[in-house]
Amino acid sequence: MKRSLPILESCTIAVIGLGYVGLPVAIEFARKTHSSRSKKPLCRKIIGFDINEERLSELKNGFDRTNEINENEIKRLENITFSSVSDDITLADVYIVTVPTPIDKAKRPNLRPVVEASKTIANAIKKRNVLNLKTAPLVIYESTVYPGATEEECIPILEKISGLKLNQDFYCGYSPERINPGDSEHNITSIIKVTSGSDEESGDWIDNLYGSIIDAGTHMAANIKVAEAAKVIENTQRDLNIALINELSLIFSELNIDTLDVLEAASTKWNFLQFKPGLVGGHCIGVDPYYLTHKAEEIGYHPQVVLAGRRINDSMGSHHAKRLVEAMAGLNLPIVGSKILVLGLTFKENCPDLRNTRVINLIQDLSKYGIIVNVVDPWASSKEARKEFNIQVNKDIPNDESYAGAVLAVAHNEFKNLNYLEWESLTYSGLILDLKGIVPRNTNTLRP
Repeated sequence: MKRSLPILESCTIAVIGLGYVGLPVAIEFARKTHSSRSKKPLCRKIIGFDINEERLSELKNGFDRTNEINENEIKRLENITFSSVSDDITLADVYIVTVPTPIDKAKRPNLRPVVEASKTIANAIKKRNVLNLKTAPLVIYESTVYPGATEEECIPILEKISGLKLNQDFYCGYSPERINPGDSEHNITSIIKVTSGSDEESGDWIDNLYGSIIDAGTHMAANIKVAEAAKVIENTQRDLNIALINELSLIFSELNIDTLDVLEAASTKWNFLQFKPGLVGGHCIGVDPYYLTHKAEEIGYHPQVVLAGRRINDSMGSHHAKRLVEAMAGLNLPIVGSKILVLGLTFKENCPDLRNTRVINLIQDLSKYGIIVNVVDPWASSKEARKEFNIQVNKDIPNDESYAGAVLAVAHNEFKNLNYLEWESLTYSGLILDLKGIVPRNTNTLRP
């Protein structure tokens, strides 16, 4: 007998994975439930589930290392609990999977976090079934995957371990995350949410669920594969546009033309797209294209344009390191043993996220020339930088006149607010490689 979907107002939601994506999702559902107590609550309870005990301990104390949620907000919400105990999610009606989906060293999709999350949920809904609950649970994936992964990889795990049947004993859906770390304007509620379900009934239910918290509204995709594909091409498109501008900057560099000046002139045309050259990192733009190309190659198609864009963007750190060294040689500055100051390590401005930052490529290439690199980033975690990259990161710019040059790699507000004299005092040569176009220009300022 086909089980019915749960009643939204009395359901319990378990969010699996409490990183940059999962925590805002869990908090937003908790906010709506908490603020609606005197009226009709959105749902009964929110459970934030994660296997990282350190992260859970921090959240229980109101601290969010991603800086997305403030301490008072976390402590104020009484209807959300944090746990690493799988039995605690057994009675959940809705499971939302927000674990990371990285790539391995060979740049192939690493679905292990999603697979492990699926196993955890499968065991939970299996125990739930033993209790003879009348309603069918829903499993919604938000993690970025290639088209077909939910139905080909995740649902078989759910069915095999639980012994339950899709669209009869449980339902499934895919609603890609659109979290933009460090962006207070484009947050979870202000961005249209794409939704999908394993059948028409579950699709409507999932769309209503997200519609209850997303102010910008929702868009129900035709099916799960369409929703998966929409996610990977959003970031692939952006990756390719930046790759085009990066390649143009390579050409203009050889022609001794300032790329940012060219873009400023070209952008006066009404339909010119506003993209700038840069180091393309992060957990989305620098990763998602590989999920798409993996699936394409699996079916026998070998992408040309997408992978070409990835190669260009991944090469930019080495290119800028070479430019800086050539500029030092042109000023008769010593190379080996010289000290260079790098401002910024995170993958984007005003955000502590170090995942897949491409600044590290520039640092490593400078080190290969025998240069001593000192890194300053007021947002980055020193502990995480040591763990991930084995480098030391300072929070403040040192009062040191021994730097042969500097690199402005990330446009944190703390760097944007430096005045002309402060920039002038950074190096004894005045040589600054400004990758973001925010440094006051002088004869020794290099730009893309």
